[in-house]
Amino acid sequence: MAKFYDQLTPKLIEFIQHQHLFFTASGTAESRINLSPKGMDTFRVISPQQVAYLDVTGSGNETAAHLKHDGRLTFMFCSFEQDPLILRLYGRGFVVSQVDDAWEDWSEHFEMLPGTRQIVGLRIESVQTSCGYGVPEYEFRGDRPKLIQWAQKKGDDGIRQYWQDKNQVSIDGLPTGLNESGA
Repeated sequence: MAKFYDQLTPKLIEFIQHQHLFFTASGTAESRINLSPKGMDTFRVISPQQVAYLDVTGSGNETAAHLKHDGRLTFMFCSFEQDPLILRLYGRGFVVSQVDDAWEDWSEHFEMLPGTRQIVGLRIESVQTSCGYGVPEYEFRGDRPKLIQWAQKKGDDGIRQYWQDKNQVSIDGLPTGLNESGA
């Protein structure tokens, strides 16, 4: 049965820290819903009511666009190896850009990866657990190196050009605010 909490408990924080994969979901009233898998040890629990992940350059920048225009964000974790459990974190998301004054404080929680674009945070409004009995068991073999290799090959200048060419608007034409202070 599903249970709701106002914040993360120590047991749920421990669960998060053992997961290799999480999902983000965001959207606006007028946009497509974006659902993305994330990994590479980029998720951090900042406090029982705040979490964040290091956002590495990808083909789009949908989450940032949605947060700029709507603010709602959901993270989901599900156990593939342990006792079955699905964990959802609901709340208001925000983006910390590399040009923000807060970047230094936020970035200290992460190991910077090649292609780091921004940090996406969540102020938790609600936490939900459910059974996860229908989630199959999988064994984690490792992170894929392709995205890091791609970013290294592009270099800093190439990544910045990619952001300019591919990450300024969402697939629905919403501005992402990439590298705008306070985005």
